[in-house]
Amino acid sequence: MIRPVVASLPTFKPGPPVVSPSGETFLLGANESPDGPLPSVAEAMARAAADAHRYPDYTSAELVGELASSLGVGTGQVAVGCGSCGVIANLLSAVEEPGGEVVFPWRSFEAYPTMTKLAGMTPVPVPLRDERHDLPAMAAAVTSKTRAVIVCNPNNPTGTVVRRAELESFVDSLPPDVLVLLDEAYFEYVRDPESPDGLDLLAGRPSLAVVRTFSKAHGLAGLRVGYVIADERLAGAARTASLSFGVNRIAQAAAVASLRAGDELTARVEATVKELARVRAALLDQCRTVPESEANFVWLPLGEESVAFAATCAAAGVAVRAFPGEGVRVSIGDARANDAFLAAAEHHSRCH
Repeated sequence: MIRPVVASLPTFKPGPPVVSPSGETFLLGANESPDGPLPSVAEAMARAAADAHRYPDYTSAELVGELASSLGVGTGQVAVGCGSCGVIANLLSAVEEPGGEVVFPWRSFEAYPTMTKLAGMTPVPVPLRDERHDLPAMAAAVTSKTRAVIVCNPNNPTGTVVRRAELESFVDSLPPDVLVLLDEAYFEYVRDPESPDGLDLLAGRPSLAVVRTFSKAHGLAGLRVGYVIADERLAGAARTASLSFGVNRIAQAAAVASLRAGDELTARVEATVKELARVRAALLDQCRTVPESEANFVWLPLGEESVAFAATCAAAGVAVRAFPGEGVRVSIGDARANDAFLAAAEHHSRCH
């Protein structure tokens, strides 16, 4: 009675515990913020927890209103869900048709093929070129069966970006009935002036949906809150296809409080951006190839060396994310965690 596609999907398997000789562990494998919720956010969470016996607001009205106000869009253009994954899954369910296909870059966010298959459609992964989206190849992969195209900007796990002119040209070349999902989970970390704000591209593009999250820059990964900004028809479809009470009471309160603490959040993000630059510069000094990253992680295209490199880091108490045969993604933590990683990486230095 189990769908064959479900049986074919990979099951999440946590990696072995990572502990340094001193007993300390540095978690740099999941693109989490090194900082916990801001004080005002923690207070809002505690207040909301007192009413945990009550269902949350089904429509997340306060959160939707706060998002609309801060982003300068109408409330009808906003839908929220259980993390960006939940929002993307809702949108894919809304456009699913038997025999439909979803085009996305690869390697990219590993949930894309799983969500596509669970929506009853066929994944069409298009290989990256020089660690970046190959937009011409992605456009060529679109057929009459294509229901959606995903652009991950910045791309996870490589950290590279698609710039505005090429993205606009790509989106405008697609059939009008193809949903374009612009996944901007790491938007707050972007400093490249040529990388677009997806909201600036929405006007006149009713098939474009911009997806963001509170899991990264806001430091609320454990609460699972994501959102989409799109044409009212698309946003409405996302709401209709969503799981009931998909954003819990504590998560709604935390997200609202975090939006209201904008200056404090900006300072934290800027600290991570500076650490990113420091870590990348140190890796380049180790004679490593490290693409420019506009996210909160760096990518090391180590190929067959990836698993061994990750094992060296694990022995030093540093958890990183290895993609066997491809590379290693390392999240940016606080200065101590980053120093521990750089010291471990030095053992595999390519300098002579």
